[in-house]
Amino acid sequence: MDATRLIGATRTALAQARAVQDIVGEAWQTQALAGAIGSHLAVHGPFEARAAAGGLSEAGARASGALRQTLRAGAIRAAHLSEVRDPWIALAGLCGLLGEVGIALVGVACSSDEDALYWQCMEAIDAADETSDRVRWLQRRLALREREGGAA
Repeated sequence: MDATRLIGATRTALAQARAVQDIVGEAWQTQALAGAIGSHLAVHGPFEARAAAGGLSEAGARASGALRQTLRAGAIRAAHLSEVRDPWIALAGLCGLLGEVGIALVGVACSSDEDALYWQCMEAIDAADETSDRVRWLQRRLALREREGGAA
């Protein structure tokens, strides 16, 4: 499945999530998707962007691994990633989704009476922010390649 479709599915699931555990689960799904997109682009993407894509893969994997411990077993949407047809569109969508995840996690953290959940949300917000930074860095690498005359 194309990255853009998976981003859309994750965005829809996040918008429909009402329970705290579901919101945190979608944060994890988003990080796993970021890792999968990064991994895909590190292997199949433009040569000049592969190192930055590897950084995105690592950031997504690190964050999703930390969040995974708190969730009940479920399907990993990112496992269905088979292609990234348009890296620029996929990265823009992923960056937007990471922002939405951050906002949703702020809402959970602000309404939580549990210290453990609050700090878990703070860590997940930091992870989403770090992953967003990696996405933007990768977008800059792709834009630089485009300006220099390479095909995307």
